Amino acid sequence: MSLNRRSFLASSAGATATLAAPAVWGASHGRPRVVVIGGGAGGATAARYVAKDSDGAIDVALVEPTRTYYTCFFSNLYLGGFKEVSDIGHSYGTLASAHGVNVVHDWAVGVDRSAKTVTLAGGATLDYDKLILSPGIDFVDGSVPGWDVSAQNKMPHAYKAGSQTELLKAQLMGMKEGGLFIMVAPPNPYRCPPGPYERVSMVAHLLKNNNPTAKILIADPKEKFSKQALFEEGWEKHYGGMISRLGPDFGGGNISVDPEAMTVDIDGQVESADVVNVIPAMKAGRIAEVAGVTDGNWAPVNAVDMSSKADPDVHVLGDASQQGDMPKSGFSANSQAKVCANAVRGALTGSRVFPARFSNTCWSLIASNDGVKVGATYEATPEKIAKVDGFISQTGEDAALRKATYEESEGWYAGIAADIFG
Repeated sequence: MSLNRRSFLASSAGATATLAAPAVWGASHGRPRVVVIGGGAGGATAARYVAKDSDGAIDVALVEPTRTYYTCFFSNLYLGGFKEVSDIGHSYGTLASAHGVNVVHDWAVGVDRSAKTVTLAGGATLDYDKLILSPGIDFVDGSVPGWDVSAQNKMPHAYKAGSQTELLKAQLMGMKEGGLFIMVAPPNPYRCPPGPYERVSMVAHLLKNNNPTAKILIADPKEKFSKQALFEEGWEKHYGGMISRLGPDFGGGNISVDPEAMTVDIDGQVESADVVNVIPAMKAGRIAEVAGVTDGNWAPVNAVDMSSKADPDVHVLGDASQQGDMPKSGFSANSQAKVCANAVRGALTGSRVFPARFSNTCWSLIASNDGVKVGATYEATPEKIAKVDGFISQTGEDAALRKATYEESEGWYAGIAADIFG
């Protein structure tokens, strides 16, 4: 069945793409083909591991529109002044030159699962034996009344790193003395559960040094959030009196915004702000919906190999997947990608497939050298990816341990960036 539900697979585009496909694939001599859509932690890792570990036995194409990928993880540290934006930017040159991945900088706009083809915005069509989708997140229309993506330059989300992150920092640096920053936090589930609260910490760090009388207000639809005790302890210690949070009991679940007026209505109380960071409800990146592998929001997968429950030849990784107990994080996506790559290689070449094992750790920086973390290991069950055991930083830890935790996160970032991008 063709799943071109939005007329992406127009016959003229398909005809043009048929001619263009050899320029993308080259002469492959009958080798199996894997197309990966999305060049973040999941997609780039999967492309690298399928290509390098198959030793040329599989042709791999990675479709990613941007030439420089900015990681969402560690982007908050740029807001806090601990990183430059260039520190979180990565190119795809090594994947192409050292690992033989055919990197295609274009938008994937159509998937025909019956024909096993992907259509690109530039007109090319890529055929595949296995398709790996790792498109990250998109936003749920109308989840914050008054806000949509057309308002992102006034009220940035900054939940896709890069220009949005730079815009948010510029707005923060331009706040008037004693001004108000409001974050509209997202409902569950969403990318990087501690992310909004690390962001609040980093915004507070920036303002403490540049605008110490400024205030921060969090409007939050959730009763509780990841690492809550750790963040609240840190906020009181480092930024006492600067940060307030309104949960659902105090109107945080009844929010609307007016980007033109720069106001936020919290349960009928209108607040005028200098900077508003709206992080809406999230769903799988659009190409997963176009491919027909979502439940309307997320893409259900089989834990053993991250294959779609709608199609065994389509795999969905990272934030876009609905897989069970793992949080939506860069570490999770990287871990899932390795399991997926091993299964895809086995299916296409007969190589050994190892039992699926997964892990995740999420580090957060609260202030200078005050790092905390949460993590777990997981296994594949017939129902889902299931948590086996876990760990979390504790309140009251001494400064030396918190500094070591932050330094550990720096080492992890360097290692995972090399693992993803080569």
